[in-house]
Amino acid sequence: MALTISIDRDRCVGAGMCALTAPEVFDQDDEDGRVLLLTPEPSTAHTTAVRQAAGFCPAAAIAASER
Repeated sequence: MALTISIDRDRCVGAGMCALTAPEVFDQDDEDGRVLLLTPEPSTAHTTAVRQAAGFCPAAAIAASER
């Protein structure tokens, strides 16, 4: 099942776990280190990595919902 991702940059603390776990979907801003969403609706091939990234986020700044 495919996912829709939303991020809360205000909650993000710049830990970078998302970018390390799912680099095809997330990156970090060069200026402030906070999360950048590269693909709001990634392919099903990235579902597991996106769910892991959301779970690893220490600030709970990532939400992934099924579409």
